[in-house]
Amino acid sequence: MANYIIYGGSFDPIHNGHLRIARAATLKLNADVIFVPARSPRWKECEASAEDRLKMMKLVLRAYAPAGSMISDFELKSKSDVNYTIDTVRYFLKKYPTSKFYLLIGGDQVNKFPDWKEAAVLSQLTQIVFVPRPGVLINEDIVYKYNMLNLNYLESGEVSSTDVRLGLSHDLPQEVLNYIEKNRLYFVKKLSEYVDEKRLLHSIEVAKLSYQIACVNNLENPSRFYFTGLFHDIGKLANYGKINPEEVMKNEYSDYLDMPKFAYHQFVGEYILKNDLNIQDEEVLNAVKFHCTGSANMSQLGMVVYAADKIEPTRQFDSRFLINSCLKNWKQGFLDTLADNRKYLLAHAKDIENRLTHECFKMYLGD
Repeated sequence: MANYIIYGGSFDPIHNGHLRIARAATLKLNADVIFVPARSPRWKECEASAEDRLKMMKLVLRAYAPAGSMISDFELKSKSDVNYTIDTVRYFLKKYPTSKFYLLIGGDQVNKFPDWKEAAVLSQLTQIVFVPRPGVLINEDIVYKYNMLNLNYLESGEVSSTDVRLGLSHDLPQEVLNYIEKNRLYFVKKLSEYVDEKRLLHSIEVAKLSYQIACVNNLENPSRFYFTGLFHDIGKLANYGKINPEEVMKNEYSDYLDMPKFAYHQFVGEYILKNDLNIQDEEVLNAVKFHCTGSANMSQLGMVVYAADKIEPTRQFDSRFLINSCLKNWKQGFLDTLADNRKYLLAHAKDIENRLTHECFKMYLGD
């Protein structure tokens, strides 16, 4: 009979950090992992439904979880208002009476453990194993009292479910990201509150292409490219609600009132990111602020998102050459895209005389 590691949590959503921990635990403890998603965790409220969280976990287990891993829906089917770990442990002890059980917890839970229901009994029925976390000071008296075992694994990565839900981290399996996009969860759901479905689909494609360009070119922190690409058009509001673009321009961007109105949305987008989504990353904000017109002295992030916006594959022209150029060399791809955009604007008598576009073409194309 196999021995088991009970690995509970909200998994909202499951990410690569969870999987790395599971692999390390199963190797060190020589036991199979039972993932136990919680229906109603004591310490937090889940953003995604139990059904969605379970479906994402099932997608992951097929390809990424350690051999012998399984998912238990015991807590998801529970009728209790709160899921207590002691009840889950007793369930598995009854189901596998001859097995040894480990209870895997995060280092941030060690100091809270005395407050868990029947904590002393839990430590007698199972071997408590904790994963240390950077910056979390462990109370060694608690470790001793409950006979806890330190997994001594520090390679789970600086990934958090909170950052994933915000769209700031993509350290998760591609299948999970695809599910989030398709089912409009987390950061995609947030964007859908601002833009219509057509704009949302375009934004997802820009995000994916920006991320791909960053990854292939080994650019630092590809998640920032995805996030910026996804939210670049958030200023193209489906309904104004509490945000009036004209008022935002007058009150916040009076220096740009001379710009053509088609460009207003890039400034409104920056305003929404700062004031509604609390994004303070100046490079991200500037990339959104100038993604439509371009500008002089654009950042690497700004160039990539500018190009991805113009050439993402659902655009109504054959952009394969430009996409391949960006994938081969992001800077050359940006220059090729910029030259192609200038050619298009001139051929269709579009505005290139506004000062931002003029400065952009002058700096990067020499005229």
